[in-house]
Amino acid sequence: MSETRCWLVEREYGTKGLVTLVYATPDGERQQTRQRSSAMLRNKAVTAAVDVAEEDLEPVRDDADRERYAREAERVMEQYDPGDEI
Repeated sequence: MSETRCWLVEREYGTKGLVTLVYATPDGERQQTRQRSSAMLRNKAVTAAVDVAEEDLEPVRDDADRERYAREAERVMEQYDPGDEI
């Protein structure tokens, strides 16, 4: 199973205590979205990067999101090590 390193590019706090995390490839082309409860996040850290199985990545369809994700991934890569909590 092949994995790709993805970087945290978006964190959105929603209703009912859910947090949506978006990890994207450095080029912004593919992403994985994860939803976690805020209670779960108190026990498990959000890291700057995760390794995601290729088959679990979805294409980023919107051009603006793709560009924004690529910029944010670059910024996070420059400022953090993959295992750093952010």
